[in-house]
Amino acid sequence: MTTTTRSPARNRPNALAAAKPADAGGLVSLKPQGVNGLAAPKPTGEGGFTLVELMIGASLGSFILAGVLSTFLFMGRSGANLQNYNDMESQARKALEYFAEDTRQASGVTWGSDSNSITLTVNGASVAYVYDPSTRIFYRRDSTVTRSLVTGITSFAFTAYNINGASVAISTAAERTAANGTTKQLQLSLEAARNSQTVVAATNTVLSARFVLRNKRVTA
Repeated sequence: MTTTTRSPARNRPNALAAAKPADAGGLVSLKPQGVNGLAAPKPTGEGGFTLVELMIGASLGSFILAGVLSTFLFMGRSGANLQNYNDMESQARKALEYFAEDTRQASGVTWGSDSNSITLTVNGASVAYVYDPSTRIFYRRDSTVTRSLVTGITSFAFTAYNINGASVAISTAAERTAANGTTKQLQLSLEAARNSQTVVAATNTVLSARFVLRNKRVTA
């Protein structure tokens, strides 16, 4: 008697085939699984900004850029004005120092062809102070050098006073000739201006004290 024994392996179901069903072609279909066994969402394409978002961003960027540019221009103008004022103050200070020192030591004064120039006698030497309207520059000239003291002048005047403090007329040639002997005090006044691009003109007004010609003999 012949006994036929079946192999248990033939009756064992294919574990892979049971777990993953085959498609019509006999291939195993591997579908992506999402959270909790749900199908993963399909990609909808690349993300981007909408037209409204772009317009809002462009508007905000324009406001920020305008604010930065305004601040930059304001700082530039303030710096230019500060430089102009510093330049004028420095020149005026130097001019008054020279003028005060020479006037206090002067033993004589001679008025020029107009009221914008005088010549002082300082320690036996001549020192001239001249304002040139064509160049708008105030000069100090001695025997060795001519110095430019103040530039950009818009108005200028010398004022003479006698020993009693009364004003001395120097408008005409005859008055200036007479003032050579009666002038005991001198005063200098001027106004300078500086212009820069995109900046309002900066002005500086200078009025000196009355400087006494201490070494000059004057009778009342």
